[in-house]
Amino acid sequence: MLTKEKQLQVQALVKEATKEELAWINGYLMGLIGDSLTAVEENATPLATGAKKITIAYGTETGNSKKLATELASKAKKKMIIAKLVSLDQYRFADLQKETNFLTIISTQGEGEPPPAAKKFYDHIHQNGFKLDKLNFGVLALGDTSYPLFCKAGEDVDQQLEKLGGKRILPIQKCDVEYDEDADKWFDEVLDQLFSSKQTTVAPAIAIPVKYNAGSKPAGKTIYEGTVLSHINLNDRGSNKETWHIEIAAENLVYEAGDSIGILPKNDPETVNAILALVSLSASDHTAYKNEQISFLDLLTNKLNIANLSEKVIQRYATVVDATIAETKLDLLGLLQRYPTKGIEQFEAALQVLIAQSPRLYTVSSSPVSQESEVHITVARDIFYVEQEKKYGRCSDFLSKLQTNESISFFVQKNKRFKLPETDKDIIMIGPGTGIAAFRSFLLERDALGATGKNWLFFGEQHFESDFLYQTEIQNWHATGVLTKVQVAFSRDQQEKIYVQHKMLEHGAELFEWLDAGAYVYICGKKDPMSTDVENCLLEIIELHGNKTSEEAKTYFENIKAAHRYHKDVY
Repeated sequence: MLTKEKQLQVQALVKEATKEELAWINGYLMGLIGDSLTAVEENATPLATGAKKITIAYGTETGNSKKLATELASKAKKKMIIAKLVSLDQYRFADLQKETNFLTIISTQGEGEPPPAAKKFYDHIHQNGFKLDKLNFGVLALGDTSYPLFCKAGEDVDQQLEKLGGKRILPIQKCDVEYDEDADKWFDEVLDQLFSSKQTTVAPAIAIPVKYNAGSKPAGKTIYEGTVLSHINLNDRGSNKETWHIEIAAENLVYEAGDSIGILPKNDPETVNAILALVSLSASDHTAYKNEQISFLDLLTNKLNIANLSEKVIQRYATVVDATIAETKLDLLGLLQRYPTKGIEQFEAALQVLIAQSPRLYTVSSSPVSQESEVHITVARDIFYVEQEKKYGRCSDFLSKLQTNESISFFVQKNKRFKLPETDKDIIMIGPGTGIAAFRSFLLERDALGATGKNWLFFGEQHFESDFLYQTEIQNWHATGVLTKVQVAFSRDQQEKIYVQHKMLEHGAELFEWLDAGAYVYICGKKDPMSTDVENCLLEIIELHGNKTSEEAKTYFENIKAAHRYHKDVY
């Protein structure tokens, strides 16, 4: 028993704590009791252990498996279980050996075959000799008893997961065309079997800050050496855009939802080789740069900005080669082709006028609570034209060409002004284009933490069919109640362009109700003109639906800002 003095201390602490803080305290104490929480120190895991987690993967043809998987995810979340919902055609196979609790719902078609969406997963587990010693699994199979190979695909998956070393949570549940009752019973049994006895009192995982020694470059930053796990163009065929979803694994990774990562791009190898050939140098030739000897290949690939040169740099180059250069849109290769250097010494002098390669920042699109030891980013490949020649942004072009398993260095850039509120607060997220990155991070985090606050997303892009970024995830979040409301605007799908601010005005009355009830507002994406247009739209909504004058609306908006309920991450 506690002494009276300690009881009073605990009561005072509990009385003043928020729901999120109480959840953390609960998880922390349970971890201590179970001797499962390691001390928060350098190189410690950034998540509390003991979180209840499952992956629910579905393979569907008509949509029934997805419907049931969504229902299972909703049921799990009500029990404060972190449930990752994913289609088998989007499931990352490398994750299977890391899974602890894996449930799959899969239908059967034709001659006992899996649906097309599950075919690659089906082949993967049958054609590879890996081990799944850590895996607890369960299979719910959908079929039709009028066919001779009833639920055959599900049976095959169930048997193969066991052969690979997985431990079956419950026997396979086979469902006929009338599946609701059997499926619902199996959901309850499998969740109870997994969590009722051993983890019912453990709180969801809470991110715990970990202190690291400062890295060398950039100053004060820890440089992480990551590996590319996944690299996917989110835009479909017919789009005039490329938006890359990139997943990176790194050890001892510490960041928070709302942060960014900084990446130092490498220059295009073909361009670098062309420069070396033009000045008759080999990749192994060295030069002096900042008091050290370095190969020309390394210098041109990693250290210097050789693309999209500024007018000031071009004029410095002109001085080195003693030429008059009127063009202001040239890269180093173009300069050397039109205004060549005379000899190696002049080329080395020209390199000295170039500026160092600078890192680019990308808002994270993952959550450390949901994606442990991983960080995800969402990158739009910057495409533009100079004198009718197609050009690309240096870093976005570099990132668009990455390959799976390739190494990449990065650092975390903290953003203390763009953080989620307490889990019981409502949030409004406005993120056109790659602005969705921050809100994917937010939703993953709120989902994993079992946040009780409502979530409303406004997303916009050009075309529904080709540019609906993270469409499946957004639909799943809405279906399972993580997203309370979602409005989308596709500007080019009709004659009159429709943007997110038009959808905001359309739902202005309810939007003001959320604001007036204390909701937090977040904007992420292009600074101009988007963020300005959205702010003007909010003022219009406040004035119209709050029955205020223009000045009163401005004052109301300023009060929201003063209360730290309005946050922007724009670029």
